[in-house]
Amino acid sequence: MSHEEAEDVLSGALFSLYNLAPITLSSAGALFTYESPDPAISKVTIRTPDTDAANWSLHASSIWAASRFVADHLDALDEAQGTRTGASAGLPSIVLARKFPEVSVVASDYPDEDIVRTLSNNVAENGVSGNCRVMPYGWGSDPSALFSPDGEKFDIVFAADTLWNTEFHPLFIKALQLTLKKSPHARVYVFAGLHTGRYTVQSFLNAVSEADFILETALERETNGEGQRTWSVDRGEGEEENERRRWIVCLTLRWK
Repeated sequence: MSHEEAEDVLSGALFSLYNLAPITLSSAGALFTYESPDPAISKVTIRTPDTDAANWSLHASSIWAASRFVADHLDALDEAQGTRTGASAGLPSIVLARKFPEVSVVASDYPDEDIVRTLSNNVAENGVSGNCRVMPYGWGSDPSALFSPDGEKFDIVFAADTLWNTEFHPLFIKALQLTLKKSPHARVYVFAGLHTGRYTVQSFLNAVSEADFILETALERETNGEGQRTWSVDRGEGEEENERRRWIVCLTLRWK
């Protein structure tokens, strides 16, 4: 049994034995197939990148539950020019490009050679190269290469599982400031699992409130799409891991 297969078996065993919902759905270098009931999307097959050893701390070598949740719930997004940051294997970006072929999508992630190469291959092999560009981007750096030739910034920025490490929050917020169009209609959509706790998410909300953004909505939605409730950091007190894993935090930000 390969290392990747062993991880998949372990993930399934945790759910079967302990009712622990998985937070990752694939491992480094493995193939992952997403099937959508929407005929416009159908089936998407992607390979998970295997990052350079120096960049292992990015945890880009997995399909995270938040990414599949985004793919399942594109109703949260408007039909507008947009980008996705923290693209990893590119599942939401590819699904978005399939669903809305008239939309210009930029799938970006850290400039790690393996991440970018795998992401580019996934976009090409799923037939969305016509409206989905892959661009390396380090948060907080000059984003001009991400934009179209006229330099117009993005109407929509959406990110999945980019909040798990508080050390990255300042750079992530800087990236949002640099890439989101200064428009009353521009929005940032952030989807985050709770695997590093509620206080990590609250730390981001505290920081973003001081960065010219307004928190428009903050919801918790079950990963299976059934339940919904308002965000509350207070649920972290005494919350067990199996309960926390069942929820995805969905945030919408706009300019002040």
